[in-house]
Amino acid sequence: MKLSQAYIPTQKEVPSDAAIPSHQLMIRAGLIRPLAAGVYSYLPLGWKVMKTIMTIVREEMDRIGAQELQMPALNPAEIWDETGRNADFGDEIFRLKDRKNRPLLLAPTHEEIICDLARKFIRSYKDLPQIWYQIQTKFRDEPRPRSGVIRTRQFFMKDSYSLDSDDNGLDHSYRLHALAYEKIFKRCGLDFHVVGASSGLMGGKVSQEFMFESPHGEDTLTICDHCGYAANIDVAVTVCETLSNGPGRLESVHTPGKRTIEEVSDFLKRPKTHFVKSLAYSVGGETVLILVRGDHELNEAKLQSFLGAPARTAHPEEILAVFGTEPGFMGPVQLKSKIRILADRALQNQHEWITGANQKDTHLIGVEPDRDFSVEAFGDFRSAVSGDACSACGKTLRIVNAIELGHIFKLGTKYSSAMKANFLDSAGKENPVIMGSYGIGIERILAAAIEQGNDDKGIVWNRILTPYHVHVIPVKMDNPEIVQLAGRIYSELNEIGFHCLMDDRTVSPGFKFKDADLIGIPIQVIIGEKWLKEQFLEIKDRKTGSKEFLSNTDLAGFVRRTYSA
Repeated sequence: MKLSQAYIPTQKEVPSDAAIPSHQLMIRAGLIRPLAAGVYSYLPLGWKVMKTIMTIVREEMDRIGAQELQMPALNPAEIWDETGRNADFGDEIFRLKDRKNRPLLLAPTHEEIICDLARKFIRSYKDLPQIWYQIQTKFRDEPRPRSGVIRTRQFFMKDSYSLDSDDNGLDHSYRLHALAYEKIFKRCGLDFHVVGASSGLMGGKVSQEFMFESPHGEDTLTICDHCGYAANIDVAVTVCETLSNGPGRLESVHTPGKRTIEEVSDFLKRPKTHFVKSLAYSVGGETVLILVRGDHELNEAKLQSFLGAPARTAHPEEILAVFGTEPGFMGPVQLKSKIRILADRALQNQHEWITGANQKDTHLIGVEPDRDFSVEAFGDFRSAVSGDACSACGKTLRIVNAIELGHIFKLGTKYSSAMKANFLDSAGKENPVIMGSYGIGIERILAAAIEQGNDDKGIVWNRILTPYHVHVIPVKMDNPEIVQLAGRIYSELNEIGFHCLMDDRTVSPGFKFKDADLIGIPIQVIIGEKWLKEQFLEIKDRKTGSKEFLSNTDLAGFVRRTYSA
């Protein structure tokens, strides 16, 4: 492609609303343009990379025997009502009505449609197993789209679904996807982690995420560099220091206006590790008290997994009715009514707690579980913190931010049972199809490649995803010899299979060099004074900035060696 004919609108200024490198550079290098909040047009350069990613994804999915199909993005709402997810997704779903007032929605995922296809096609165990996949536009009404193409309202996803007759079959389908995902991300040149994860609204008991480390990530991972343990913080099992101070005498202290752990800790001159946070949650209309150590944070995903039901923070009026006080002074001792009390296991061997006294401006010192109140169960309810030890090997964990690339789930029969997607087994008994669900964010791969490949000048493409192999830069367009050679190099490299971008614009050399570094093609071939004087081409490695000089006859071999390495 010649830049004089290309639509690659580069810009020098950093967009004011772009906070992360991939967002900034995708706009500056002319890959995307925003249309509305969380909605982007892919320009030719960006779409070229997206097509490369989709090709890699298709090749690896086809390799595991998956069959590509295409399902409608516009779904009748009643099919989502069968599983209850129309209500569960809440405001994240785009909802609309047709001219006959029938409710419709734009699908964020397609488990329900797969089940509908399965119940129409699958009759017997002989029809199983199946793996169906698509690459399709999805829609989610994100309340705060951000981070460029990483969190959007319209996005491309590869979603696949396995249908099996038994758990062994599901295990096999799940392993096939896990291996395929690793191959996809490796082929795309990405560094990533495979971590245990929470299944969330998708359901199922087993899931894994494929994540890349990023200081801008919304997810948090625990990573053990010693043994390889890795997990999302929502499911991470870690070991923290146990405090074993002995039982103390229960006494009440006046803490005027001191509600938070920080405020009471400063007021009483006691470390936050001696305090216990009392957190009230509503679970199915019942108030439950959750206790965690003062220096720890409750992880709601872990809590909901333990409870097996959605949980929300109790409202102030609910707290007042149960505890007789306002938030900030709650505690487990001398409650007005009997309620469930759950405590994080980090508190299991700790004594002499400091808690709220269920009385305004008052706290208790020397609180002792079993003596002063009863804990129904201890569980893992806290988020891991820096300094925690790995539960597998005991070494110190790293806590890092990360961004999700893909997520795989063992769904079991959650959807097939609800939608009666059944089959007859070899004994003639009817059973629900056993399902798995597997997703990859296509543009997240694009963003990850740029997050992991950039410098202060622009994008640094890896050799796999680069939109062009060689950037040909004739420095002086008013010199016929330079222009002629540039055209010949451009044509010859294209003819032998290497896609070239040639800057044939009549602009200054400095302008061309800045655009070349911004766009980030791995090899820059500069034709200028060195050619005129010594018949040498200047070859710049975009990643390292190193330069070497070649004759025209050596260039094709050099490019071949670079892309075969």
